[in-house]
Amino acid sequence: MFLITTSQVVLDLKAADRAEATRALAQTLVDTGRCTDLDAFLKDVTTREETMATGLPGGIAIPHARSAGIAQPSLAFGRVADGIDWGAPDGPAKLVFLIAAPEGGGDAHMQVLPALARALMKPEFTEGLAAAKTPEEVVALVEAEIGDVVPAAAPDAAAEATVEQVAPAASLKLVGVTSCPTGIAHTYMAAEALERAAADAGHTIAVETQGSVGAKGLSAQQIAEADAVIFAHDVEVKGRDRFAGKPTVDVGVKKAISDGPALVEQAVSMAAEWKADPSKAAAAAPAASSGGLTSKVDDTAGIGTRIRQWLMTGVSYMIPFVAAGGILIALSFMLAQVSLGENGAIEIVNYNLTSGDEYNIAQNFDVTSLTAWAALLFVIGGASFGFLVPILSGFIAFAIADRPGLVPGIVGGSVAATMGAGFLGGIVTGLLGGITARWIASWPVAKGVRGIMPVVVIPMLSSFITVGLFITVLGRPIQVAFDGLNDWLTSLSGGSAFALGAILGAMMGFDLGGPVNKVAYTFATTGLAAAGAVTDAPQLKIMAAVMAAGMVAPLAMALATALRPRLFSEPERENGKAAWLLGASFISEGAIPFAAADPFRVIASSVVGSAVTGGLAMVFGTTLRAPHGGIWVLPLIGNFLLFLLALAIGVAITASIVLLLKSRDTKLATVDAVATTA
Repeated sequence: MFLITTSQVVLDLKAADRAEATRALAQTLVDTGRCTDLDAFLKDVTTREETMATGLPGGIAIPHARSAGIAQPSLAFGRVADGIDWGAPDGPAKLVFLIAAPEGGGDAHMQVLPALARALMKPEFTEGLAAAKTPEEVVALVEAEIGDVVPAAAPDAAAEATVEQVAPAASLKLVGVTSCPTGIAHTYMAAEALERAAADAGHTIAVETQGSVGAKGLSAQQIAEADAVIFAHDVEVKGRDRFAGKPTVDVGVKKAISDGPALVEQAVSMAAEWKADPSKAAAAAPAASSGGLTSKVDDTAGIGTRIRQWLMTGVSYMIPFVAAGGILIALSFMLAQVSLGENGAIEIVNYNLTSGDEYNIAQNFDVTSLTAWAALLFVIGGASFGFLVPILSGFIAFAIADRPGLVPGIVGGSVAATMGAGFLGGIVTGLLGGITARWIASWPVAKGVRGIMPVVVIPMLSSFITVGLFITVLGRPIQVAFDGLNDWLTSLSGGSAFALGAILGAMMGFDLGGPVNKVAYTFATTGLAAAGAVTDAPQLKIMAAVMAAGMVAPLAMALATALRPRLFSEPERENGKAAWLLGASFISEGAIPFAAADPFRVIASSVVGSAVTGGLAMVFGTTLRAPHGGIWVLPLIGNFLLFLLALAIGVAITASIVLLLKSRDTKLATVDAVATTA
């Protein structure tokens, strides 16, 4: 794969400002077929520039973005004689690299972009670009730097952390973490700058780059042996608690690029101070804020994005409880029907751990009884389900306020569940608990009180405020709303059931694992808690409809590439083979490579087919307690033959539409070519 061609090199770029320069370089990507939507890509680049200007010291600019308008990872290069102001502190940029990545880019090909970012930190590379006389020379220079980067499966995380050669015994061992909002360029340039600065100073450093090709992790041993830590980041460091008790330099990512030697010097100085005063390490040890728990929340993002990330953090920690509880209950009902007949599921719900009669499985468990095993599975599954709302609420609050948010969130969620407010109540208590805990944590308090703030004051006051407000003011209206939602779902039948399933299915097929897809999936998984022991509850039908719809796009693309391979490129045909397994496993992202290369036809087809599958699954009355699994949980799907029928119809529709649209456009292109030749 070639990231740059001579057609994407402009040695005499003339532009009045950065916007005009970016458009001129982006146009070269359009001309070479790498950019399918110029305006969308330029908008994404502008948004990235508004977050943080991409001008760098040394007369370099690296405008970049992930965008749905980009079909494959690409580069464009421009050289500006007089330079353009790109926000760098030392003057205008004369060398401009436009870096374009697909919106869903995370595959092995993305590994070449970090290699370019590192190359830009090498004076010999930038000097060569400045002196190049032809586009061919520029392409050769770029390929020489990144040509040895072979896309492959990610190696062991610990092995991927970049480590310099062992320095003399007197040197210090440093570790660092670099990250930026898009994880394409600054992340890796900062890592390269820190490595060079440490080597020049006679020290060793291992850098974890939390960027576009995934976090290249530091091992526990590397962190334990480190004398100091350098964080150069513009988004929250993942797993920050791993570095608790270490002297830490914490700066923005650009600081590492512009002044790596100063950061290394500062880290060395801090290491010496901590070694001379062991009390500093002891005082910092409790700073591990979350005990290994993490959330993917970007504090620099807009409020809408952060709210979605808060909610998704709660859902991600809740899903294992849903999966464990749902599958155990489903297995329990299967055994109960074998043991007790058609009404076995109703009978089994009477078993528990508290009564003193024959239904107490703790006192009357018979290892030879199928009914006893069914009851045991039901009790364990029910206990797991009982944590759904508290865990959802607790980890929404955790995403907002870190560890101080756990107590008000979990306690508030428990109260919401007790009051019958369901997952809606859990969402409200999670948001309220997290915001309250974060507010209290920001209070300026006396030094003597700081030690008890996270242990006593914050959890006590935030729980009192959160739960007090919920019980006295918010709980009843939310309970009424939740009951209304359940009553509405229960009343669905015929056309209304099809409409709901079709809407959720269309959402699942729209952005294939993106925000819209996640909204539909979250609605389904959080609703499972309200299903209880009812075997045909509408919430179970919604979960089945959502999973079936989410399987349509990758399976349809796999089918389409198998039926008409000539309509697809070689990489797409290879992706089609993998999409069979991904789709069967309910991994909607298996269709992303196709959507990135041909968004209009693929997404339009996916939405139609997924909507039909979702609607049919609802009307057919298929049910599912497991929140994931695809065909691997087929025995747990109610009316599974109808589930497969709904899925097959949607796959056939999506594949047919894709092939029809691609065939039509191919014929039109052929006609145009013949007409032009004539």
